[in-house]
Amino acid sequence: MSELKYSDMVFELKPQYMDWGDWCYSPQLYFRGAEDIPGAKYNVGWQVFTKAIHWMEPDPHFHREEEYLVFINADLYHPDEFDAEIEVWLGYDVNKMEKHVITKPTIIRIPAGVYHCPLNFKAINKPVFFQAASMESMFGGIYDTADGPKEMRYNGPMQCKYDKAKKCDTCGKCLQEDWK
Repeated sequence: MSELKYSDMVFELKPQYMDWGDWCYSPQLYFRGAEDIPGAKYNVGWQVFTKAIHWMEPDPHFHREEEYLVFINADLYHPDEFDAEIEVWLGYDVNKMEKHVITKPTIIRIPAGVYHCPLNFKAINKPVFFQAASMESMFGGIYDTADGPKEMRYNGPMQCKYDKAKKCDTCGKCLQEDWK
């Protein structure tokens, strides 16, 4: 039987097992943009957070394209029953960012060029479904460093630089190593 004409537009999401700790359920799902469907300009990951963590991107950064962050109750039968507190920092000027506190189901639109992070999951009393969606073909950000702006691109999972027996968990150590 011949392949369907539009098969290249269909991608099956497969579980990816990450060893991030008991604060984030594993497996997770990811669509890695152009790596999974050539030409795609959309990149997204889905996680369920179960415990408070100062986790994602401790350093402010921005993107060349829009990004959307979604926070809802992980029990999709009761998405409005949100019981968590999450902080995220936003602003066009990295030195004048605003702290926003999320306590209800929320979506954040981050236009291109807007700094964001850190993103802190301060309290989680009911698991939170988190989705980060970028309108880029590959995940990445632009960070201010002592040597000027530095762009980082990541489409994991890849071999961990520090532990050859595991896949990268995006802790960022290897990415920041050369920056300082």
